[in-house]
Amino acid sequence: MEERKIWINRPESPEDAERFERDYYLKMTKSERLSTVQFLRDISSKIKGERNEGREGLRRVIKIAKQS
Repeated sequence: MEERKIWINRPESPEDAERFERDYYLKMTKSERLSTVQFLRDISSKIKGERNEGREGLRRVIKIAKQS
């Protein structure tokens, strides 16, 4: 597992927090964002005690919604 840095942000308002988070992720490349998602999925699985065998990629789900 690669080493990750921890950033702490103390926003003045919820809007500042959203802006900080949005800007943080927009500065990343697509590859870095995918890597982050996978990293968080791995941590979540470990916390829940799930086995990660065969779950290396993202699930692809298509739902078709009919408009009324």
